[in-house]
Amino acid sequence: MTVIEFKNVTKRFGKVVAVNDLSFKIRDKEFMVLLGPSGCGKSTVLRLIAGLEKPTQGEIYIDGELINDVPPWERNVAMVFQSYALYPHMTVRENIAFPLRIKKEPRQEIEKRVREVARLLGIEDLLDRRPRELSGGQMQRVALGRAIIRNPRCFLMDEPLSNLDAKLRIYMRAELKRLQRELGITTVYVTHDQAEAMTMGHRVLVLKDGVLQQVGTPEDVYFRPANEFVAGFIGSPPMNLIECRFQPREGKLVTNSFKYTLPKSLATKLRKLKVSEVTLGVRPEDISLSHKRKPNSIEVELLVEEPMGKELVLTIRVGDILIKALAPPTFDAKEGRIFMSFNPRRIHLFDKRTQMAVA
Repeated sequence: MTVIEFKNVTKRFGKVVAVNDLSFKIRDKEFMVLLGPSGCGKSTVLRLIAGLEKPTQGEIYIDGELINDVPPWERNVAMVFQSYALYPHMTVRENIAFPLRIKKEPRQEIEKRVREVARLLGIEDLLDRRPRELSGGQMQRVALGRAIIRNPRCFLMDEPLSNLDAKLRIYMRAELKRLQRELGITTVYVTHDQAEAMTMGHRVLVLKDGVLQQVGTPEDVYFRPANEFVAGFIGSPPMNLIECRFQPREGKLVTNSFKYTLPKSLATKLRKLKVSEVTLGVRPEDISLSHKRKPNSIEVELLVEEPMGKELVLTIRVGDILIKALAPPTFDAKEGRIFMSFNPRRIHLFDKRTQMAVA
C-alpha cells in the first residue's frame, strides 16, 4: 500500500513561492496527474515527494510516515524524466539491471528480473542494443524498465512523453496506463498536456502559481470546473468566458453586445447569492449554430472556419466578443446569417469578483 499526503506544504526558493500551502492525498494504486502551465509548481511537488527538495513549511507523509527528513535513497520511489537519462555505454540489459547491480543482487536473479521487465514492456529483442541504436519510444521503455525493476513504492513521472512525436505519444499514453494498472503501483504524473491528463489520470490535480485550484476526476474538472482558471485551461478549444451583468428582475445576462435569458434555476440561484457581475462560461461543443433564428438565440458574424475532418472549428463574433464554436463538417458556414444558441444544461457561471464557480 502506498498513500501520499501533503499537509499545508509550502516551498520557497528565496523570495519565490513555488508551492503555497498545498494539501492533498493520493490514494493507494492511484494514477494522479499534476496538471498546470509551466512554472505552476508541478515538478517541485514531484521533487518534494522524491526528497530532492525539502519543504519550507508543512508535512509530507507516505503511508502515514512523516518523510520530511528521510533522504531520497530511503524513500524507495522511482523517477522517470523527460530526458531518458540512459547510460550510453551500457546495453539495454545493463541499463535496466543497473539498480539491482547497485544493490548487489545475485546475477541469476537480476537476469530473471530483466527478462520479466523486458517481456512486460515488449523490448526483449532490444536487450543487447545500446541507447544510440534505439528510437525515442524504445528509449522511454528502457527508462521505464529501469524504474519498474526496482519494485518501488511509487512512480514519479515528470513529462516522460514530451520528447516523442504526436502519434507515438498517443500510443505510449495507453501503454503507461496499461502498465500502471497491471503493476498496481501508485503513480504521480506531471504534465502540461491536458490530453494526457484527461486520458490517463484516475484524478487530476490542477495547479496555478503553486496554488491548488481543483482535484477531481477528469469528468469533474471538465464538466464541473471549480473556477475560471480550470474552466479556461482544460478543453481544446478552451471554454468561452464572457463577462456579463446579471439583471435579476428579467433573469438575463447582459453584455454590450447581446442579452441572454438564463434558465430559471440559474437565475434563481444568482438572485439568492446576490451576484450581479458574472462570467458566463460555455464550451465550444455546447454552442449550436443555425441559419434560422431560434428562441433565445443570438445573431453572430462568422470570421474564420478551420476544418478538422470530423468537425469545423469556427471563430464567430458578436459585437466585440470573439467566440469559438464547433459545428459538424457538413455545416454550411457561408450561407446567410448565423444564429448561436447555448445548451442551457451546460452553462457555467462564475462570480467575477472571486472567479469561483457559482453555478
